Amino acid sequence: MRAWTVTGPRPGPRPVEEGPLRLTEKPVPVPADDELLVHVRACGVCRTDLHVTEGDLPVHRTGVTPGHEVVGVVAGRGRAVNGFAPGDRVGVAWLRRTDGTCAYCLRGAENLCPASRYTGWDADGGYAEYTTVPAAFAYRLPGEVDDVALAPLLCAGIIGHRALRRAALPPGGRLGLYGFGGSAHLCAQVALAEGARVHVMTRGEAARALALELGAASAQDAYAAPPEPLDSAILFAPVGDLVPVALRALDRGGVLSVAGIHLSDTPPLRYESELFYEKELRSVTSNTREDGRDFLALAARHGVRATTHTYPLSRAPQALEDLKAGRFDGAAVLVNDLP
Repeated sequence: MRAWTVTGPRPGPRPVEEGPLRLTEKPVPVPADDELLVHVRACGVCRTDLHVTEGDLPVHRTGVTPGHEVVGVVAGRGRAVNGFAPGDRVGVAWLRRTDGTCAYCLRGAENLCPASRYTGWDADGGYAEYTTVPAAFAYRLPGEVDDVALAPLLCAGIIGHRALRRAALPPGGRLGLYGFGGSAHLCAQVALAEGARVHVMTRGEAARALALELGAASAQDAYAAPPEPLDSAILFAPVGDLVPVALRALDRGGVLSVAGIHLSDTPPLRYESELFYEKELRSVTSNTREDGRDFLALAARHGVRATTHTYPLSRAPQALEDLKAGRFDGAAVLVNDLP
């Protein structure tokens, strides 16, 4: 099969523009006993893919194939798998495997499992014709929504959902979203459906227009103050400089959750203006399978839909370059055109 692999021309961090992502030939993967072989039909483009490609995240597997928002169909299965048949449509997400026995897994916090493994980082992902997934971590997908619309829900949607819950937004509360890409525009739809008043702070004019179109109460530049104090905020942009900006925008007792796996360094925080009055700063680490199932159910109930821009899978580097440059609103999705 053909697959994109992270094989940069030099070690260390390398911009996507320099070609660290190469189209190569790989054997079709053989599923382990507990795994499914999935023929990829669509794969969302996540900022984490960019971090893996550019080396912002440490190498977990040399020559890895990125991609963890995969919509595909079962093309094979290991001998221990039951409940899935060839042709079933499934989703493959970021969290790939946990040990199931550690203290975190046993208390329902499998996202914190020290032995956790991730699609497109520890194992080859969906920027390819085929990928594999442990059957226990595959999501069954509804038949009435098309592949492109579903793909961003599998990471951008799930992580945004967890970030929203971590932000402890009160009923009818005032929510600020910093950055308004694939994850934030899905999170906003859930928050609005649940009665929140949403304010968006982001750099892109197209993203601000999309926010207002979806029902945000306001949309302004990333460093601008929202028109009212916030009960909760979520930082989606991987920009550490925005942490004190968002903390200053919080009302007393407000919570800021940081949704990304990678964040540039934060400047020193001033206690009196940014942390006093019981403000809280929380991180978000991956997600549990329960998060995923809950979000997919919410998305179906509230009609949450991604604003998508499609690229052929053969042009994956261009999609990552456009994501990095902020050339589109919503989310990009690769559609498999590889022979």
